[in-house]
Amino acid sequence: MIRPVGPFWRYYGGKWRAAPRYPAPQLETIVEPFAGAAGYACRYPWRKVILIDRSPIIAGIWRFLIGSKPEDILAIPDIPEGGTVDDLNVCQEARWLTGFWCNNGTTQPSKSPSQWSRDLGQEAHNWSGWGWKSRERIARDVLRIGHWQVIEGDYTDAPDVKATWFIDPPYQTKAGRHYKEQPDDFAALGEWTKRRKGQVIACDQQGASWLPWSSEISLKANAATGTSEEVIYHRSWQPSLFG
Repeated sequence: MIRPVGPFWRYYGGKWRAAPRYPAPQLETIVEPFAGAAGYACRYPWRKVILIDRSPIIAGIWRFLIGSKPEDILAIPDIPEGGTVDDLNVCQEARWLTGFWCNNGTTQPSKSPSQWSRDLGQEAHNWSGWGWKSRERIARDVLRIGHWQVIEGDYTDAPDVKATWFIDPPYQTKAGRHYKEQPDDFAALGEWTKRRKGQVIACDQQGASWLPWSSEISLKANAATGTSEEVIYHRSWQPSLFG
């Protein structure tokens, strides 16, 4: 079995842990119009992957990762004791990446390690803060995503291609208030989603109303968080109907 990659950072609402519970891709191309940390695509890194995100931070991190070699990642130093990511002599995109490792599941990178990161320490857990373990894991995986593509823009900027579409926007419910970039119109997003060619997988939190949901699952992002009741819309690829 070919192993997945990542996650390259922890992200609020990320689906890396939950991705195996969603339908597997039926087509060679995967498109994530709300990329975030691309938890679904990271489970299938050998496929053609197209990521779209309005956030210049998210798009910038992906451009950096896609264009990096292992030695580029290994060269990112630790955050100095009492310091911040701004003390690192690296590009801004690498500081953003490091900043996401400073906290557990946020929508924006932090400047300095949180109490969570300091308490766990690199010896305690593979995912605890920025250090040699996180560097080595990312360095091991970056060459496997060198063929991916990232587009900085709105979901409507996604190419109109036949693909497996994994559409995971900021929550329409109050949980979505943590995201800086939001869809302008969820009803329009729902109609756009239905028009995608190929296989379509979309998700949100229970209470969202922009699609006719087909199933529900309970997700737990990590051991430190509660359970989120999620809803799923799935349309399988049927060549005779959807091309």
